[in-house]
Amino acid sequence: MLEQRLDKWLWCARLTKTRTGAARLIAEGKVRINGDRVLKPSRLVHGGDVVTATHGGRLSVVRVADFTERRGPASLAQTLYDDLTPADAPEPDKASRTGKRPTKRDRRRLDAFLGGDS
Repeated sequence: MLEQRLDKWLWCARLTKTRTGAARLIAEGKVRINGDRVLKPSRLVHGGDVVTATHGGRLSVVRVADFTERRGPASLAQTLYDDLTPADAPEPDKASRTGKRPTKRDRRRLDAFLGGDS
């Protein structure tokens, strides 16, 4: 196999949880192949293509290394691409969250301060 649909490859490589989710990500314009925005899930990827995707605030940059007909275990999925994601890419929640999770008491105090009695 020398090429594969982009939505199927993203799903088989375990970069998305579902194939529908991969198609939605592509339709939203959050996936690029070799720097060009892709808007159709049927776009074919070839070996050596660089796929850039942003999903949930997380940046993923990978080079297509191989293809598979069926989705397999995570160990197989990792052989389908070479990870090129920059090391300084921010984590989605870690950048915005500081400290520990608020307790129920903290939330009540915050609601009272903001004037929300509901």
